[in-house]
Amino acid sequence: MNASVNRQILLVEKPSGKLGPEHFKLTNGAVPEPKDGEALVRSRYISLDAANRAWMHGATYRAAVEANTVMAGGSIAEVVSSKAPELKPGDIVFGDTGWQDYAAVPARHLNKMPKLEPMTHLLSVYGVAGLTAYFGLLHVGKPKEGETVVVSAAAGSVGSIVGQIARIKGCRVIGIAGGKDKCQWLTSELGFDAAVDYKDGATFKALRAAAPKGIDVYLDNVGGDILEACLPLMNNRGRIACCGAISQYDGAPSAHGPRGVPGLIVVKRLIMQGFIVMDYMNESDAALRDLQSWVASGKLKVQEDVIDGLENTPKALIGLLAGENRGKRMVRV
Repeated sequence: MNASVNRQILLVEKPSGKLGPEHFKLTNGAVPEPKDGEALVRSRYISLDAANRAWMHGATYRAAVEANTVMAGGSIAEVVSSKAPELKPGDIVFGDTGWQDYAAVPARHLNKMPKLEPMTHLLSVYGVAGLTAYFGLLHVGKPKEGETVVVSAAAGSVGSIVGQIARIKGCRVIGIAGGKDKCQWLTSELGFDAAVDYKDGATFKALRAAAPKGIDVYLDNVGGDILEACLPLMNNRGRIACCGAISQYDGAPSAHGPRGVPGLIVVKRLIMQGFIVMDYMNESDAALRDLQSWVASGKLKVQEDVIDGLENTPKALIGLLAGENRGKRMVRV
């Protein structure tokens, strides 16, 4: 890699409808100089997440991405040089580097990562995806052995891990995913008890058949119509952990959220809680110990979808929003 050129992908225009390749531009910038307290890092693997699209709409738990700036995104990166005592060249970190080869980032905004092989696991099972699944299910959903757990976007990076952890905890697990192939993969490879194909158009009916005893915990990655289908099937004192709202991110959002929600929440005494994985970072060491032991014992299978080349990042995000991926999608820079 030419260390004097910094390839960057800019968001040249905020999309009003669906995200397309025309909204991005690949350009060459200068490699930045780190200031005091900063480190110069080189991106190795860029994380692709539905949230990338949400940031284009406006401020969320982070500032909005503005037009004609480097597209925001987290990555696993290697420290090239450092003006911060806690980081040295060769250290592996996770941080918001943006879609570019090099970034100068304040050390306090970088998380030092263990040196693990394969490095990709630091973005999937031991990264934001695995920790979101772990805390969303166990700390927010609080499943008990024998309960029924449903997860939407079940073939994605978070959903595929949620379902497997729920199985490890002795729950009946139902995944909601798009397409017969994904549903087949969930049941045959990942051990889900049942899978519902939302593209079939009869989600509520299929869910009711798959969950004859109702739903105790629902991990919601999508919102919209699928949340609406799950609500009437929730058992008394059921828990809904809201992790994302993919249905609202790309293109025109669906015109309605779930109807009849307040009445159902009261009658069934449901708990519905949104969460962000950063809320739990002080407990991440214990979570990682569990995740590592489950991976080592073969109880938790890791599925990754690695795409080569920084220039392919826009296409890879557009594909993710269309549901192309199985497991965690990332770009090898």
